[in-house]
Amino acid sequence: MKVAASSLRKGNVVDMDGKLYVVLTTQNIHPGKGTPVTQLDMRRISDGVKVSERYRTTEQVERAFVEEREHTFLYADGEGYHFMNPENYDQIVVPEDVIGETKMYLQDGMAVQLSTHEGVPIAISLPSRVTLEITETEPVVKGQTASSSYKPAMTDVGLRVMIPPYITVGTRIVVLTEDGSYVERAKD
Repeated sequence: MKVAASSLRKGNVVDMDGKLYVVLTTQNIHPGKGTPVTQLDMRRISDGVKVSERYRTTEQVERAFVEEREHTFLYADGEGYHFMNPENYDQIVVPEDVIGETKMYLQDGMAVQLSTHEGVPIAISLPSRVTLEITETEPVVKGQTASSSYKPAMTDVGLRVMIPPYITVGTRIVVLTEDGSYVERAKD
């Protein structure tokens, strides 16, 4: 299926010259002069080689047919990351190179979208937001305003995030999985 290069998102799979690539990052660049382009960083599924391609935003790219199903994260071990299909209870093991940087966001029982091509897992899409707990941060400095400054903090999964000064250790926060940025204090 042909789609415009600008419509591709992280986790999409494209077919270039008979080889499948999973999109890692996309960036639409609109220069002041000239045609807008889409920069795609991709990983070849067969051998893990990373490539970077540039397309005009209107250029057509062949999107591969992949099956996307919701799976539940169970656990990780030396074999890989284990997921279960909630419809038929089939389990699938996903290698660490497919999971990549998203492994720190995985939590027991988390529902994710797992993309498979001919039964082989090739990409994973997490929920857009996850709730994490602050394990260490700097103390509040009196006189700092809440709106203008942020302080560094460490979460329970090892993610460094910039948070407002009023948030303390033990507070649960909501973080965007796309870039690891702070959104709000958790409501729970």
